[in-house]
Amino acid sequence: MQHKLMTVEDVADYLSKPRSWVYGNWKAEQIPFRKVGQSLRCRPADLDRWLDARGAE
Repeated sequence: MQHKLMTVEDVADYLSKPRSWVYGNWKAEQIPFRKVGQSLRCRPADLDRWLDARGAE
């Protein structure tokens, strides 16, 4: 079963951050986005691993 890829808006909601923060910091913070055409997408499991590696609460 495939899981839905998260959009920037989904990631912003999940992190409780504004979309502008996600767009402005995704490279510097190494948020695990992949380019799909012109859009950024993220696998939920990759985002959880990223949070775990950062020691997020």
